Amino acid sequence: MPESDTISPPEARSDAEWRKALSPEQYRVLREHGTERAGTSCLNAEKRAGTFTCVGCGAPLFETGTKYESGSGWPSFFAPLEGAVDTTVDRSHGMARTEVHCARCQGHLGHVFDDGPAPTGLRYCMNGVSLHFEPAD
Repeated sequence: MPESDTISPPEARSDAEWRKALSPEQYRVLREHGTERAGTSCLNAEKRAGTFTCVGCGAPLFETGTKYESGSGWPSFFAPLEGAVDTTVDRSHGMARTEVHCARCQGHLGHVFDDGPAPTGLRYCMNGVSLHFEPAD
């Protein structure tokens, strides 16, 4: 690959490099904190064993065993992998919510709510466009 076509590691990418690496919808969600339309992700129906990774950097985020049907229209999980995500307070839309980011590249994944199932009581409501699914071998 010519030097001008190389892309920096995810944690050091410029805005231009992110735009080159992601589709327009992925960029809007991961880098501009957007939200995909409910019910549009093919990952809602994904039930195979495997790992959900960050589409921006490939970091493992969630295992299939933590995924559940929340009825929200987005892929939902009750727990991320240890150290996989960071959170910040999102005060947009006139309310305070907990925004979830990939711990490696800081890409926006979705939000976490306290209305999930046991054992955590949490619902990590993720944008499917932010995730990639890797089936188990």
